[in-house]
Amino acid sequence: MPKLSVIVPFYNVQQYAPDTLRSLRRNARSDFEFVLVDDHSQDETPAILERAAEELSEVAQVRYVRHEVNGGLATARNTGLDAASGEYLTFLDGDDWLARGYLAELLAAHEELGCDFVRTDHVQATARARTVHRAPVGPRGQVLDPRAAILPADRSTSVDYAYAWAGCYHRRLLDRGLLHFTDGLRTAEDRPWIWKLHREAESFAVLSLLGVFYRRGVATSLTQIGDMRQLDFIRAFDQVIEETAQDPDADSLLPKAVRTYCAIIAHHLSDESKWEPAVAKELRLRSAAAIKRMPQDALGDVLDTMDLNRSTQLRRLRRRASSTKAAA
Repeated sequence: MPKLSVIVPFYNVQQYAPDTLRSLRRNARSDFEFVLVDDHSQDETPAILERAAEELSEVAQVRYVRHEVNGGLATARNTGLDAASGEYLTFLDGDDWLARGYLAELLAAHEELGCDFVRTDHVQATARARTVHRAPVGPRGQVLDPRAAILPADRSTSVDYAYAWAGCYHRRLLDRGLLHFTDGLRTAEDRPWIWKLHREAESFAVLSLLGVFYRRGVATSLTQIGDMRQLDFIRAFDQVIEETAQDPDADSLLPKAVRTYCAIIAHHLSDESKWEPAVAKELRLRSAAAIKRMPQDALGDVLDTMDLNRSTQLRRLRRRASSTKAAA
């Protein structure tokens, strides 16, 4: 069994894949496994991966899988999870990269702590600018209760830092069904995943370890494309609400889930210029319907405590949902 599996989905990233693959080579060990998943790319990415798989196999264990149809990031990660055989697992996106030696440090820290999963800080790379983003958890290098790290509702917490690649996960979580993503989600796929992890895992820790470089501003990234796929965030957060509502601690956890959902809706509505007109209209309709579905007591408390601009915007949507119901 490999000690660590690194799951790396690729889709139409011929410009960036060489950097990603070089960083894997700089981190390679004979007991590391690189699981390369091509999500039916239409550019030169498959050819790049085929060559890289052969070269990387000289220094690490390699699995290369190619989808016959494009399934999206969540589905590609699931394919990688199903193929991976490591005792520990981590992720990297096909347009990001790692610092030399990062994986060995990550694994060593995780093994020493002995917890279910660890989270790390990361570096955001926008053109030539570099910005450190830290996981919003104070204690470092200490084993903590994942459930306790969900709250408080009115502050940024560990479930808001949803990047799957900013961490490492013991295989026992995969065996318990806690590492797979919601199949087919095209965006916000990390959100139900991180909530499930924090509700159901038994232990975690946060490391002051920098080594993942997250590339922003990539033209093919869904964060840069305002089409219907972006609206999958609604399906993702509906899942968070539904699953959290079934939790024994639903009364205390739901306000956090509702508040985050509302904040994401307000964020998308505030930047309608990035959307195609038909998508912007659908965003408003689906957001209004989502507000109608939320637990109304929790929603009322959230709206009363949010800042004026966002609460006004969301109350307007809430009235639209109510008037639409009345008209029907």
